[in-house]
Amino acid sequence: MSNTFITVSPIDGSSCVVRPYATTEHILLTIRKADAAQQSWKKVPLEERKALCTRAIDAFVAKKEQIVAEICWQMGRPIASAAGEVRGLEERARAMIDLADRGLAPVKLEQKPGVMRWIQHEPLGVVFVIAPWNYPYLTAINAVLPAILAGNSIVLKHSVQTPLCAERLDEAFRAGGLPEGVFQYLHLTHEDTERVIRDKRIQHVAFTGSVPGGEMVEKAAAGRFIGIGLELGGKDPAYVRADAELAHAVETTMNGAFYNSGQSCCAIERVYVHEAVYDRFLEQAVAWVKALQLGRSDNPETTLGPVVRASAADFVREQIQEAVAQGAVAHISPADFPLDKPGTPYLAPQLLTEVNHSMRIMTEESFGPVVGIQKVGSDQEAIKLMNDSTYGLTAAIFTRDIDQGIELGQQIDTGTFFINRCDYLDPGLAWTGVKNSGRGCTLSVLGYEYLTRPKSYHIKTEL
Repeated sequence: MSNTFITVSPIDGSSCVVRPYATTEHILLTIRKADAAQQSWKKVPLEERKALCTRAIDAFVAKKEQIVAEICWQMGRPIASAAGEVRGLEERARAMIDLADRGLAPVKLEQKPGVMRWIQHEPLGVVFVIAPWNYPYLTAINAVLPAILAGNSIVLKHSVQTPLCAERLDEAFRAGGLPEGVFQYLHLTHEDTERVIRDKRIQHVAFTGSVPGGEMVEKAAAGRFIGIGLELGGKDPAYVRADAELAHAVETTMNGAFYNSGQSCCAIERVYVHEAVYDRFLEQAVAWVKALQLGRSDNPETTLGPVVRASAADFVREQIQEAVAQGAVAHISPADFPLDKPGTPYLAPQLLTEVNHSMRIMTEESFGPVVGIQKVGSDQEAIKLMNDSTYGLTAAIFTRDIDQGIELGQQIDTGTFFINRCDYLDPGLAWTGVKNSGRGCTLSVLGYEYLTRPKSYHIKTEL
């Protein structure tokens, strides 16, 4: 295997980044420095940690224009929407800084006569964060920032598709004044990634990626008895009830399906629409999708960029072709999107009807610009279909009846439930999944519990 990797831009197939993989010596030195730095960092008062992290976020945001351009070229996000990644990171980071006092505060118990009792949050040690390319900063910061605030040190392994993201975070934390070794990154092969997980100094692994990737992490960590956080895939559903505000439901679900070319673990990939509004919803949804502009990501007019690589586009094409062969109806002509060519990452959006759960397009994660729309006759039918999945990341219902919507939401197997919105992470809420969508959680005050361990204090004061 070559000791270097090349990041190929989906925009034009050019090589936009060339980097060496970390050597064995560099890997061991990085982990050793992280372990040593954490011993001092955990003693730094929380207020000082918060101040350093705040300065780091300020430094990151100051490089917004450079960061946005790099996201565009590395993974194909349209330049018009790439700035949302910087805004999202800032929102989540500042929220987690604000929540740190609550998330890390000792748990105080009612005192007994002659006894003092409390539970303290202790940092774990060295946290290994493995981040994906599709939301390269948002997925990384979910674990990186609260782990640092909790007194841990970080080793970040980013995707080879977005290596500059790890480097920009490193620059920001250095500018913020973080002590050397508290945050470091490594460009790693798959084999070396597994070796790092097995290193006895790694005390927690936070992974965001595919289900097979999550299985790799669990196997590599087997027998080590360390914490593992897994944010995996999704096949997220939406249900449009008969009483939904239709224009809003169309705009929100279609944006949730096609934003970032559908390359989101919480993208809407299947929509169930009540038969009473199905025809009107479909007409408006088709018009919405046809208005998308497929083009180069560096063109400000582009609203739908290429997917990350040609093989990913061909995978979605195969799903669509198979579904059509099984009876699905495609409502978008690829001819209306001239850049769509097999063997390229440029892929026309697609909206399919006459779909059912015997088709992969309704059960297997697509991770591309395609959505299936299925007619249903009742709330019960919709809930049954929404739960008929190996995934459970998010689910959404569109309705004017909030009380009934909440009651239905309590029947859905999902980590996050929305009414009248989708595809959004509120940093005040726990980001978590059920079934094959993962385990553990990030964000919110609860996110700190997974990056610390409880230590109980029982002090007898009267002898």
